Amino acid sequence: MQSPNALDHKFMGQALSLGRRGLGRVWPNPNVGCVIVRDGRVIGRGWTADGGRPHAETQALGGIDATGATAYVTLEPCAHHGKTPPCCEALIAAHVARVVIAAGDPDPRVAGKGIAMLRNAGIEVDTGVREAEARTDLAGFLSRITQDRPFVTLKLASSFDGRIATATGESKWITGPAARRMVHAMRAQHDAVLVGAGTVRADDPSLTVRGLGNSRQPVRVIASAGLEIEATQLLATLPQAPLWLCHGPNVDAQKWVGQGAQVFECAVQGRQIDPVDMMQTLAAQGLTRVFCEGGGSLAASLLGVGLVDEVVGFTAGTMLGAEGTPSIGAMGLDTLADAPRFELAETRRVGADLMHRWVRP
Repeated sequence: MQSPNALDHKFMGQALSLGRRGLGRVWPNPNVGCVIVRDGRVIGRGWTADGGRPHAETQALGGIDATGATAYVTLEPCAHHGKTPPCCEALIAAHVARVVIAAGDPDPRVAGKGIAMLRNAGIEVDTGVREAEARTDLAGFLSRITQDRPFVTLKLASSFDGRIATATGESKWITGPAARRMVHAMRAQHDAVLVGAGTVRADDPSLTVRGLGNSRQPVRVIASAGLEIEATQLLATLPQAPLWLCHGPNVDAQKWVGQGAQVFECAVQGRQIDPVDMMQTLAAQGLTRVFCEGGGSLAASLLGVGLVDEVVGFTAGTMLGAEGTPSIGAMGLDTLADAPRFELAETRRVGADLMHRWVRP
């Protein structure tokens, strides 16, 4: 086994960049990138195709002679027969000499078996190259496998004093067009967009990705214990994007099924959907990355049980005062020690607004 070098870091960086093209497009599979290199020259590249297959390795190996080459893969190649043969078998059949892997796959069907299969075939294997970056890119898949829930991003677009609407409910638009365009780009990188019933009643949103030429729309998920909502825009755009409704027990959901939505019964806490049960339900359906756009009660419930992995805030230079609607609902906190805390990862000016991204420690 040779030590990873500068070229390994370079080519793995290319594989990571390719893998990011699959964000929001490949669930329930991981968004993997692969680069095939021989004599310092890239001869093949690929990433997981929309819908999760073909896998990145198969894409990269297609139509090339990879004899004696090095394959750079962002996740341990699969070793099991599923809907497609194992990628390890494809790499072995291609007679590659070396495989460099960023991160191991915790899926019990793989979990070291891929590395062992390659080494048993006489292929040199190195691991851990740019692993931290790979784990960040693959956070949704890893969360689903190891925590039985998707990775959750909470997006908040608010005034400088943390309000999302005036006292009369007016909210369009607090932030500017550049911020809204970035939100659409973020939606496109997630498997699903999630909102609560209050947001549907107040805004009648469509929750689709618009203005980016996106060919694959995220699932729209509505959390509504009693399904006491009217969803004109959501239903009108059903041909464009799926609609899933998470509801409580003893609710007649068949009218929604008849209109093309999928419905999932979840446990409730008081008058709200149990956020833990809802996330486990979504993970069981294959979702790996969820983009929550509110409202305040849903945001508070997710934060309260530690289900938010990342917070993205868009802050406008306007103030709406205490009578405005707060971006996060009541959380029942008595001490600062009980408040959820995040670490600042990024700040950026977006048009006239400020974008700031925070991650769980």
